[in-house]
Amino acid sequence: MDLKSGYPYWAIRSGLMHAFPRMEADTRVDVAIIGGGITGALIAHELASAGHAVAVLEQRDVAWGSTAASTALLQYEIDAHLTDLCRRYGERDGVLAYRACSEGVDRVAELAKSVGNVDFRAQQSLYYASKARHVEPLKAEAALRARHGFDVEWLDAAHVQARYRIDAPGAILSAQAARIDPYRMAYRLLTQLMRRGVEVYDRTRVERIEPRRGGVRLTVTTGQAIEASHVVVAAGYASQQWLPSGLAKSRSSYAFITDPLDAELIGELRHAVVWESARPYLYVRSTGDHRLLIGGDDDAVDVPARRDARVQKKVRSLCKQVAARMPHLDLTPAFAWGGTFAETSDALPWFGPHPTWGPRVQFAMAYGGNGITYSAVGAPLLRALIEKRRHPLAALFGFGRLERM
Repeated sequence: MDLKSGYPYWAIRSGLMHAFPRMEADTRVDVAIIGGGITGALIAHELASAGHAVAVLEQRDVAWGSTAASTALLQYEIDAHLTDLCRRYGERDGVLAYRACSEGVDRVAELAKSVGNVDFRAQQSLYYASKARHVEPLKAEAALRARHGFDVEWLDAAHVQARYRIDAPGAILSAQAARIDPYRMAYRLLTQLMRRGVEVYDRTRVERIEPRRGGVRLTVTTGQAIEASHVVVAAGYASQQWLPSGLAKSRSSYAFITDPLDAELIGELRHAVVWESARPYLYVRSTGDHRLLIGGDDDAVDVPARRDARVQKKVRSLCKQVAARMPHLDLTPAFAWGGTFAETSDALPWFGPHPTWGPRVQFAMAYGGNGITYSAVGAPLLRALIEKRRHPLAALFGFGRLERM
């Protein structure tokens, strides 16, 4: 599955950071994880830290799929407003989802600190109203979050302009967000795990998943097999090949990154992840080497060749959108790319077993704009399910939610 077009900055900046072996002999583990991107790495860390014998299998080079194309906005805010989730699933579950994502951002922060050198930095989140008619719904959103203890502040148009130099009729300023280099994080984390005894294989594609009594057998294209007590399918958007259709819609998103800019020009954007209430939304965030990363302009294209052909046109569109809101920024793209992403109808992820495969095959489908945050939340959820323990998110993030949609 071709997941990206153009030149994602993370992989260009860091290259192939470590040579992982191809699987060349049969093995037996407690948990086999299909997918060596950031989601697979976070799940492997959670399970290995709990004493499980783990193997990670990646069909490409590690982190070379959607992780390399990720723009890595770490937020507790998800693509559905808290007000919308509360209307759909009730206030208890809506708040549960948002609080879980807040804890997920904290979990990534703690792990990034231990891994080191992954361009992690705590940020604020500025969520601005794209149109005047969006102001009242965003004020209601801010009030509901504040009532449940989230650290938010409403900024009027004058404050948004004075502080961030953005032309917008108002915005929610959230105290909690972050940025990270997802490619380096996945590589460095998997390298550390391998040194601790986790088996990590790239260029190893799983051809068959066979649930059996007491376990699951995986067969790779070169003929080797893995016997595992449990399997976690964390293959990103390619995970959909193992499941019935209709769980998510695949789309394309586009991004570019600038050359390093003067700190004075970037201003307060150094400290904030900026996004808007329109859908699809424009977003802007900084990097540790003083660049700006701009993304959005999503479309329904799911054909790699068509996505490839659209990258430069989309970059021009993104530049125009930035110029309309932040005219002081005269941006020149240095690297540009497009990538596949998937979204669910309620903006929540899928974690857990699906009836098609039985209880020993778990899925980690961290779809939407919060993939890394969702993965950090989903890792302990999957661990609990594997260890046959209850978890408060199992119903809300599991496939049983289909009955409530």
